[in-house]
Amino acid sequence: MATRGFTGRPPAAAIRERLPPGQYLTDDFPVLQLGPTPRVSTEGWRFTLRQGARPLASWTWDEFAQLPRTRWSGDIHCVTKWSKFDTAWEGVSFDDLLAAAGLEAPTGFVLAEGHDDYTTNVPVADLTGGKAMVATLYDGKPIPPDHGGPARLLVPHLYFWKSAKWVKGLRFTERDEAGFWELRGYHMYGDPWREQRFTGD
Repeated sequence: MATRGFTGRPPAAAIRERLPPGQYLTDDFPVLQLGPTPRVSTEGWRFTLRQGARPLASWTWDEFAQLPRTRWSGDIHCVTKWSKFDTAWEGVSFDDLLAAAGLEAPTGFVLAEGHDDYTTNVPVADLTGGKAMVATLYDGKPIPPDHGGPARLLVPHLYFWKSAKWVKGLRFTERDEAGFWELRGYHMYGDPWREQRFTGD
């Protein structure tokens, strides 16, 4: 995954270039979620790739920690209109997950599944080629529970609701199945630069 070399607060012109339409820059990291924060123990944590109900590969926390690591630094954009620049993440890329499982993606879509029963849909093409990871570190430290720790999906080129918190697996689907917010009117894809916030945008 590419790293952008910005340090400090960029000048106004650079901010405008990096902010998608309708977004504002924040130095905070707002916490937005459906309900209470799940407290997920790494002792019982397991990440599973499935096709429908059939498990394809699965890792405990310790096994997951042995997989190749990827670092990414860049900007994230929330559908609620905040953007945060130069965030730093580390985890296991989707490409490395497939390689560790000895798999090629069996379908063109996945549903990311969280420990809070949250789901969100993402095309496989938006996960491969270094575009996404299952992140376990933020800013060099374990991801706090409020921000989706111990592990969250990171798909930074899409609105941040696609980066499912407390992720426990990815389920390959035969078609592009709507997840939690997509069923409630959010856009099926969610490109910040095309301002795809809601169905019809």
